Amino acid sequence: MKFNLIDKLRENKVLPIIRSSNPQEVKDIVHALLDGGLDIMEVNVQTPQIFEAIKEVSEEATICAGGIITAIQAQAAMDAGAKIISSPIFQTNLLKISKDKRVPFIAGTSTANEAYNAWKSRIPLVKIYPITAMGGVSYIENLLRPMPFLNVIPQGNVKLDEVADYINAGAIAVGVGRNLTNANTYNEITQRTKKLLEKFN
Repeated sequence: MKFNLIDKLRENKVLPIIRSSNPQEVKDIVHALLDGGLDIMEVNVQTPQIFEAIKEVSEEATICAGGIITAIQAQAAMDAGAKIISSPIFQTNLLKISKDKRVPFIAGTSTANEAYNAWKSRIPLVKIYPITAMGGVSYIENLLRPMPFLNVIPQGNVKLDEVADYINAGAIAVGVGRNLTNANTYNEITQRTKKLLEKFN
């Protein structure tokens, strides 16, 4: 790894998830999050045009390309400047690319078995998704009780006031999507981000 992703996420505590098929909107949300104090974020690749947006903001922010399920997508994301690859699934060919290119890979898992198998494959960080449907904070507590060595990021309709509970339950960081990044104005996203980070400082 070119930087220590786990340390960085542990410091930030929040991994914002940006979902939009509009490249300009993606760039504007990235800047709103940067203004709020978060410099690492996941951009979900919904259309090929989003790679262009990643290319434009990758000098300013550490971009994790999300929703990656094929090797072609992974390569395009890295070519655009993404420093991390995130997938909703755990797939060995993405793991191979990540190791070959030395780009961190966040694998998507749901069950204890999937999370353990990802860890055994030397994936340093696993996303637990969809966390709300899986049982929320108590699911993370139950997962980490027998496997405290797992570095997990719960994700999937997490509310802003739940973030601290997930951190207290042992999550490295928490993936937060629409509840942080869907707003009427970009300033609202900035203010929400500042308010969320103030809870941890």
